[in-house]
Amino acid sequence: MNNQNEIQVSRSKLENATAKSKRLPAALWALTISAFGIGTTEFVIVGLLPTVASDLGISIPSAGLLVSLYAIGVAIGVAIGAPVLTALTGKIPRKTLLIAIMMLFVIGNGLATIAPGFITLILARILTGFAHGVYFSIGSTIAASLVPEEKRATAISIMFSGLTVAIVTGVPLGTFIGQHFGWRATFIGVAILGIIGLIASMILVPKNLQKGKTASLKQQVKVLANKRLIFAFLMTAMGYGGTFVVFTYLSPILQEITGFKESVVTIILLVYGIAIALGNLIGGKAANKNPLKVLLWMFAAQGLVLLAFYFTVSSPVLSIITLFFLGALSFATVPGLQLLVVQIAEKELPGTEDVASGINIAAFNIGIAIGSYTGGLAVTSALGLESTPWIGALFLLITVFITLYSIRLNKNK
Repeated sequence: MNNQNEIQVSRSKLENATAKSKRLPAALWALTISAFGIGTTEFVIVGLLPTVASDLGISIPSAGLLVSLYAIGVAIGVAIGAPVLTALTGKIPRKTLLIAIMMLFVIGNGLATIAPGFITLILARILTGFAHGVYFSIGSTIAASLVPEEKRATAISIMFSGLTVAIVTGVPLGTFIGQHFGWRATFIGVAILGIIGLIASMILVPKNLQKGKTASLKQQVKVLANKRLIFAFLMTAMGYGGTFVVFTYLSPILQEITGFKESVVTIILLVYGIAIALGNLIGGKAANKNPLKVLLWMFAAQGLVLLAFYFTVSSPVLSIITLFFLGALSFATVPGLQLLVVQIAEKELPGTEDVASGINIAAFNIGIAIGSYTGGLAVTSALGLESTPWIGALFLLITVFITLYSIRLNKNK
């Protein structure tokens, strides 16, 4: 009888342990909430450009600098500031560092709400952009450390889903608030989101996270000299760049070429955003075991869909179908790229994982800047809006070749 009781107790413990292992750590949702706020503040400015320009007495192209300078600010801030910060704070508990970065994010958005002029607003955006870059650098490694090794890409994708969901809900809502209550009200809302993320991190993120390994400046320089990491960064920049050649101008494409009304475009962008969120989660699960191989197929598929969009853009039905697949593929590569960079750093340059992850975040934003700028050149040239899909496809073609070379480098190791 005692043996049967012991067996039942053992089974019960095993079942409880199994159930717990299948549950996602609550800390992941705290990271996701913060990522949602950060994603909203990055992209919401696109919908607020006319409002900001009118209020500050500047042209819309000048207001557009708030988009490109934010992306460039993230890239420079991560590439220069994050490695130094990592070296100086390697012994600081990761939870403490995460909370400090979220406080900086809240302060940056708070300054934006009271910015008296354009220059002050730009400085506030740069400060927020710096917090953005470091957050995703540290947050990715924290997310990966919260789960078993085989689920790391999934954990990263869940955190990044906050960024993608922000494109779906945070940006339209923030734009609505800005149009009706002023753009400063939008930044107040984002600051509140930051406070919620800060409190959630304080409560849910465990204290006993592994401290970051201190990386010397010499080790950090090696990150930028490592051939496999360089090509991983190029994959990130070119792949993301191809996405933003089209994404930046998606709304005018749908209105001017496809012929949708503005109200319908809002619904289509919502569907597009849902596809992004689904693709991000699916991409994370697919990339858990062999991210490099999966990335190759994702980049190839995304390039083909972009090319298809060039031919379907004039058809209301076919364009929506194409956009759904494009949305699913556009951000599906994010978790795999982050995991790949962390894996390479762990294997070849131990102690530089945070630095490598941070530089990859910089590569994402360099891609945004390059893609948006290239799309802008195309739109203002004789090529016009209709050329953006095939130009984006060219970016992805280059990315496929970079990935193939990266696979070859990996086989030689």
